[in-house]
Amino acid sequence: MEIRNQKHQVLTNYEVLMALRTVKDSKSSHSTKNLATITYETIQYLENTPCKDQTQENIENFIIELKKFGRLTKSEILTMINDPPTLPVHIQLIVEDSEERLSETQVDEIIELSKKYFPNAS
Repeated sequence: MEIRNQKHQVLTNYEVLMALRTVKDSKSSHSTKNLATITYETIQYLENTPCKDQTQENIENFIIELKKFGRLTKSEILTMINDPPTLPVHIQLIVEDSEERLSETQVDEIIELSKKYFPNAS
């Protein structure tokens, strides 16, 4: 796979789900049986993840609010979007050296933001 545009090198699970639904709905004559199967199975998988209830607006607002923590990497933010943290230990698994980079208060704030923007994540 080649990245043609560096600006679009990573996608959230939500963005992948939306793109695959578009592919499925287009029913292009160029679609092969393998593509249809992969599209269907991936959609089925993603519909059982937190992204099924996400919106572009909530994702954007979550990212804006995370900026106040400044030191989070793009991959850490992406992981929080794809798998919203609900417990402090979850953040420890997502954020490298979280004990040194985030205070307990900040961890609690991130969890609250996660619940605010992704309430159906479990």
